Amino acid sequence: MAKKKSKPRATAESMASKQREISVSEFFAKNRHLLGFDNPRKALLTTIKEAVDNALDACEEAEILPDIEVKIEELEAPPSPTKPGRYKVTITDNGPGIVRRQVENIFGKLLYGSKFHRLKMSRGQQGIGISAAGMYGLMTTGKPMVIHTKPNKKKAAHHIELAMDTSKNQPEVTIDVETDDFPETSTGTGTMVAIILEARFQRGKTSVEAYLEQTAIANPHAKITFIPPDKASEDPTLEADEQAPESNGDEESSEIVRTAEYADRIEYPRTIAELPTETEEIKPHPYGVELGNFLRLLKVTDEKQLAGFFKNEFCRVPPSVVKEVTKKASSSKKTITGQTYISTIDNAAAEKLYKALQDSKLRSPPTDCLAPIGVRQMLAGMLKGVQAEFYTASTRNPAVYRGNPFQIEAAVAYGGDLPGDQQARVIRFANRVPLLYQQSACCSFKSVVDTSWRNYNMSQPRGGSPVGPLVIMIHMASVWVPFTSESKEAIADYDEIRKEMKLALQDCGRKLGQYIRRRQKMKREGERRDVFERYIGEISRACNALTGTDTKELYEALMKQAKRRTEIADAQLDEEGKFIKDEHGKLAKEEDVIIVQNGAVANEVQDAAKQEAVAKPSKRSTKKSAKKKVVKKVRKKKTTEKASLFEG
Repeated sequence: MAKKKSKPRATAESMASKQREISVSEFFAKNRHLLGFDNPRKALLTTIKEAVDNALDACEEAEILPDIEVKIEELEAPPSPTKPGRYKVTITDNGPGIVRRQVENIFGKLLYGSKFHRLKMSRGQQGIGISAAGMYGLMTTGKPMVIHTKPNKKKAAHHIELAMDTSKNQPEVTIDVETDDFPETSTGTGTMVAIILEARFQRGKTSVEAYLEQTAIANPHAKITFIPPDKASEDPTLEADEQAPESNGDEESSEIVRTAEYADRIEYPRTIAELPTETEEIKPHPYGVELGNFLRLLKVTDEKQLAGFFKNEFCRVPPSVVKEVTKKASSSKKTITGQTYISTIDNAAAEKLYKALQDSKLRSPPTDCLAPIGVRQMLAGMLKGVQAEFYTASTRNPAVYRGNPFQIEAAVAYGGDLPGDQQARVIRFANRVPLLYQQSACCSFKSVVDTSWRNYNMSQPRGGSPVGPLVIMIHMASVWVPFTSESKEAIADYDEIRKEMKLALQDCGRKLGQYIRRRQKMKREGERRDVFERYIGEISRACNALTGTDTKELYEALMKQAKRRTEIADAQLDEEGKFIKDEHGKLAKEEDVIIVQNGAVANEVQDAAKQEAVAKPSKRSTKKSAKKKVVKKVRKKKTTEKASLFEG
């Protein structure tokens, strides 16, 4: 039998010939689960999420109140409930549009964007999302992404179809023409993106509908229209629907503005007419810079001397700190001052400068780079999306983790139509974006579990979230949210972040507990009065038979005593959560709680916000006026039985 020839051994040269560079698009094409494209259902949600986030960011940066339409069309039905179908997703906005020369790079190139290198709060961070969605559509259906963009309302729109070359991370444009076929928008400008992909459309807690509902809660200044597959076949002309007139705030409404479902669409209306506070870009804080980055900045800076370097490359480094740091970094051989030229600093001296800078006492970074949702805006959003009887919200002061400023907000809705036998629903947000997956791995959920809800009259199993008719909302605003992965589904568990989240939840919990205790007291006194009323008639007749006392007079006297001793049963809560003793209840000093009593509506918050929309429809709020402006009109109204605002 012939002996088999042995395979030649690999050599360094043969192995070197097989090595080649891997493009970032090629890597993510093989590892798309890292970007949120794990399965067909999640892929549909991720595609819509990335496009909507981009639209909201663009509108806010251009100071435009967002009008966004999300449309899903079923092109091929799924062959079975477990297999994907083919869908076309179209997202249209009224933003500023995109200039023609940037379209290919934005939609056809991974890791390309304007937000990665700046320290400023925004939804997008990495420059991956929308181009990854187009790449997924191309991989699953072979169809290119279709973009219509109109940056100038007096000129025609651009129609571009492009695909991504994943081996080179470069776009390939197949069609590039000008067209007048662009949907009418409120601004005359905007962007429309269409992607065909394999997906599965389902409703539920992690559905597209749930994402848009939560997006509307965190962004009450946005109007979002959703056309799901079962409605996409209906007449898409919204103006033809006479049952859904646009509410512009011209007249008083007696109902809360809530999500509305029509024959051809689901509409999440705008409830406030102020854009979020404009944020400012900041320089890196020394506490958030590692040694490697510090050395890199020394090499690439345009500054010649150390004083200018510390002043212009970092924030919160005053001249006194520069003097202290350079003195500590000096040695007997070399004296370093603020006037020392950077070119003379070697690696050893740079490391001494870095360590001295880390050991120095520095002020926290500025917080004008953050734009929290705000108490009134959170309440308006919760009123729109959650049907409850009690609402409260809290915004913490800014804090810092690893040199990055952040701010935590929380809101709670209780009672009403919420199920009382289930665990509380926790809705999580990061920079106004809903987080629907990996709940148990998220710092937000862990802070809910850590909070002792039993102190606030709620049931809570050991090591779990509270049980009862409760919705808990947590929002983290930061220049750099520490996500656990590239898919941005959960917030990393930093001690500083969890502490702030827990304090915000405890603030809401105290007001909730106060409300529940007072309601329970009113209920007990009502039951006690029922017992009195049940026997007062019998007692009056028995006393008349025994002593001849007038039955009517005794009955009225006993009823008067019963009402006096159980007067809390008739009480109303004023805007501070106290019992009203006369018809004039105190107006709120703060605006962080809303009660909807007896199934009635608390429309003051949204009515005041809508009136602002008529006067100044696109005015951006400032830090001082954002919380006071809307509530100013609310305070002028009298306390009614229908709705009460109070501090708690």
